[in-house]
Amino acid sequence: MTQSSKFAPRVGFVSLGCPKALVDSEQILTQLRAEGYAISPSYQDADLVVVNTCGFIDAAVEESLDAIGEALAENGKVIVTGCLGAKGNIVKETHPKVLAVTGPHALQEVMSAVHAHLPPAHDPYTSLIPPQGIKLTPKHYAYLKISEGCNHRCTFCIIPSMRGDLVSRPIGEVMQEAENLVKAGVRELLVISQDTSAYGVDVKYRTGFWSGKPLKTRFTDLARALGELGVWVRLHYVYPYPHVDEVIPLMAEGKLLPYLDIPFQHASPRILKAMRRPAAAENNLTRIRRWREDCPEITLRSTFIVGFPGETEADFEQLLTFLDEAQLDRVGAFAYSPVEGAAANALANPVPEEMKQERLQRFMEHQARISADKLQKRIGQTLTVLVDEIDDEGMIARSAADAPEIDGVVIIETGIAPVLPGDFLKVEVTGADEHDLYARAV
Repeated sequence: MTQSSKFAPRVGFVSLGCPKALVDSEQILTQLRAEGYAISPSYQDADLVVVNTCGFIDAAVEESLDAIGEALAENGKVIVTGCLGAKGNIVKETHPKVLAVTGPHALQEVMSAVHAHLPPAHDPYTSLIPPQGIKLTPKHYAYLKISEGCNHRCTFCIIPSMRGDLVSRPIGEVMQEAENLVKAGVRELLVISQDTSAYGVDVKYRTGFWSGKPLKTRFTDLARALGELGVWVRLHYVYPYPHVDEVIPLMAEGKLLPYLDIPFQHASPRILKAMRRPAAAENNLTRIRRWREDCPEITLRSTFIVGFPGETEADFEQLLTFLDEAQLDRVGAFAYSPVEGAAANALANPVPEEMKQERLQRFMEHQARISADKLQKRIGQTLTVLVDEIDDEGMIARSAADAPEIDGVVIIETGIAPVLPGDFLKVEVTGADEHDLYARAV
């Protein structure tokens, strides 16, 4: 530890929630380091603690309130930011001793609160930070947030009330960040936002510049530009608008990972209408078949809600039929949770909790059979994987079909030449279960 960092004011940090919140945390940490603050790994050594919260569903609210309480008990000086801060006075009512509360995507407000309660040390030597900023992910992958907020008003969601309407980042700024990350050794960029395929709608696809060349602020143009950086590019939270078809050839050409994360949420037209889902009228099964014709290696991930108010057994059976026909590779599901402030709470015919859980179990068992069958077909194939972790028992890696934290992994046996996290490796698949693959290095 240098003399300057030894006496620098120290900030502890707790980051909860989704990758979009993680990016907010990274931006705050980057600014803290830029202003000479040291980041403390423990409550006891910190002069104050910042807690970045999640407030999307009841379980996340409870987790966030517990984290705030723990920080107060262990340290006593706590600043709260994130989505829970946008939900009225719940933080102050539960924990009146917190120093300040802000909403999400509130870098300047957080820094103002930090300045008020822990003034920065004026040392020019601690203001140096790497061009890519401070990251909370491993060095070889990073989330690239391209916009904030959302223009949709899905009845089960309160994100717009917390994060506002869609605000797209300038495309030159996004590409500069992506380039800085690649130069710093990042091998995989995970593109995220609330609605990735709507990127640029709010600025009418304004023309920006990258490396002196004009580039439209548009989903497909951004995807094409990112595909030129020579790293894995993975697209998350993509609504199935017609122009999404334009990125499938880029996947077939190897410019983008053949992977789409599309939150379908349901398959019953009646329920989708009640949810007010965008692109609900699209014939998704026809689109999926066409995507697989154009790019046979494509992996499709989605999330669904079961037990939405008014969901009948017929609606639920329609959802199971969709799973059979769509043959999605990766699927997550949730029982509907009546989030405070969501319009869906006022809908008629709420589904009893016991029935929600029963349908959720049937849904997951149904999809597990599909996933296991698809993974079994991978046995004998040779894949390129990205190594995440190495220990005495072997390596944990991911294929093009696996996003970190949410999908499966590829477990590789020991006994190969030295490999480091972030290395690409050729493997042969030797086994599979419902979620993961097992392999040996080629």
